[in-house]
Amino acid sequence: MPDRDAEIAFPRYFRAMYSEQRRKGNVMDHKFAVLVETLAPKLECLRTSPPLRYGELPLDMPVSGVYLFTEERRHLYVGRSNVLRGRYGRHCRPGATHKQAAFAFQLAREATGHTTPAHVAGKDSRDGLMLDPLFVAAFQAAKERIRAMEYRYVEETDQNRQALLESLLIGTGA
Repeated sequence: MPDRDAEIAFPRYFRAMYSEQRRKGNVMDHKFAVLVETLAPKLECLRTSPPLRYGELPLDMPVSGVYLFTEERRHLYVGRSNVLRGRYGRHCRPGATHKQAAFAFQLAREATGHTTPAHVAGKDSRDGLMLDPLFVAAFQAAKERIRAMEYRYVEETDQNRQALLESLLIGTGA
């Protein structure tokens, strides 16, 4: 009798992980493997859909899903949301705060060399960095940079499937 797990055509990243686990004698739960496989078409749709830019979001876009920001053919940020349109705006709207625009904040950290997050109040905390005029300028520039990036999304309403799809995208480098 053929091994049902071996018949499943996983996306590249999971296929490699699956092969490694089988080599070690571990077997992935078949139900999980099938669930991952059902996400492959959504993954492909997200990768190949025409990119959108700031101001181009369609009026009929889905409410919930997984999204991807790309710059110069490099996938830089993957996220998921139950309010896709609103979440997009919070990433890059000029008035978005540092608590709303996580991706912009991350880019500003990289641009200013503040790459180690501080988990206590002080000048290196999120609030503390927003008191530094150079960091604020980098944060504003990052939101502008995001507005120029390509944006793609795929509808997914189920929270578990959103999480798995997001993980697939992160694991595969989108």
